Amino acid sequence: MMDQPSARAAIICLALSLAACGSSPPAKHQDYPEPVFAAQRIVPANAVDIQKVYDPWEGMNKRIYNFNYYFDRWVFLPVVRGWEAAVPRPARVGVHNFFENFRDVRTMANSLLQASPGKFFQSTGRVLVNSTIGLFGLIDVASSMGMPKPDEDFGQTLGHWGVGTGPYLVLPLLGPSNLRDGVGLVPDFMLQDYIQNDLLAQPVRATAFLFDSIDTRAHTTFRYYETGSAFEYQTVRWLYTTKRELDVEK
Repeated sequence: MMDQPSARAAIICLALSLAACGSSPPAKHQDYPEPVFAAQRIVPANAVDIQKVYDPWEGMNKRIYNFNYYFDRWVFLPVVRGWEAAVPRPARVGVHNFFENFRDVRTMANSLLQASPGKFFQSTGRVLVNSTIGLFGLIDVASSMGMPKPDEDFGQTLGHWGVGTGPYLVLPLLGPSNLRDGVGLVPDFMLQDYIQNDLLAQPVRATAFLFDSIDTRAHTTFRYYETGSAFEYQTVRWLYTTKRELDVEK
């Protein structure tokens, strides 16, 4: 039989063992940084400050923005839906390719004005291939061949040579722009009109302008007041301004 001192020592050891088993291990300190969703971490470093877009005509721009919304909702989008329902997809693709071929001509001219030989030869190659093998641009053979498709306009050409954007501007029917890009639309339109004068008869040119507008809207995914933002006007203004800055820099 175990003597009294030995029994007392055994009881103490048993109690200490049970206490050690019943206690949870000490918590390890984990130094996880708190998530920070600051603009500096989300927005690229070279992006335009959303609060510093120059918009002295904001009141007028917002009225035009609302007009564009109602026109888009009640006129433009119903016409686009009718176009998509009535015209088979292969025909719509051909129309889209046809007008994209004209935009390659625009890129070719502006690349020349920007003294950018790489983009000039890329766009020239696309125009030559699509206008011949692609049956006047109806088939985008150049893209199937992996030929790059640069996109340049006169607004970018002005920006390339240091012309500032000027005030932000919302154009009727056309949407977000700025003073520089709005002015740049004029020579681009004149160039396209000059080319179409040689290729298309007058009635066909008027129809082509209509189809070009419908095709452009059909390939623009933006829908007014469907962003879910209470500050859609400011968001669109910032996105457009940032995009155009990047377009000029590329």
